[in-house]
Amino acid sequence: MRKIVLDLAVTLDGFIEGPNGEIDWCILDDDMDFDGFLSDIDTIFYGRVSYDAWGNFEPDEDASEAEKNLWAAVHSKKKVVFSSQHRQDAHAEFIASDIPNKVAEIKSQPGKDIWLYGGAGLIKTFIDSDLIDVYRLSVHAVALGNGKPLFENLGKRINLKLTEVNRFKSGVVQLVYDAVKSPD
Repeated sequence: MRKIVLDLAVTLDGFIEGPNGEIDWCILDDDMDFDGFLSDIDTIFYGRVSYDAWGNFEPDEDASEAEKNLWAAVHSKKKVVFSSQHRQDAHAEFIASDIPNKVAEIKSQPGKDIWLYGGAGLIKTFIDSDLIDVYRLSVHAVALGNGKPLFENLGKRINLKLTEVNRFKSGVVQLVYDAVKSPD
């Protein structure tokens, strides 16, 4: 069965955004093999705000070929947006309710893994509903002191099993965990 992979940058003190939504601390090294990650997924889950900001983002004309290719690869994926807004969009499917059942339905379809992109509200919903299979966290060498935390007001413990550690030239350390699901 397909897996839902939360692939996310996080600060050393556990924030996914600064207090004003800033992500200027986020680094993407060429040795991170983000292209390899993208080749293992065929679907991206977005919250509405993240989709509106990034779901159809186009780099500037003067952007590097590598950046243009990265965004072309991202935009080649199926996009699913979870939102209370009912909306028609030629580039994405919008889902407004019954998230756990809709996610189970999508996971049961043939295909590659699914990237849970975010934002923070959607990630919290997926954490609370125990829908994440893999936590792929790239820890950046910066502490912000405040902002949007990755894990906020958890309703229950999340048990994880470390499966991989990657260190990149920038100092970013990527920790990959499988979620240890409790038997129902």
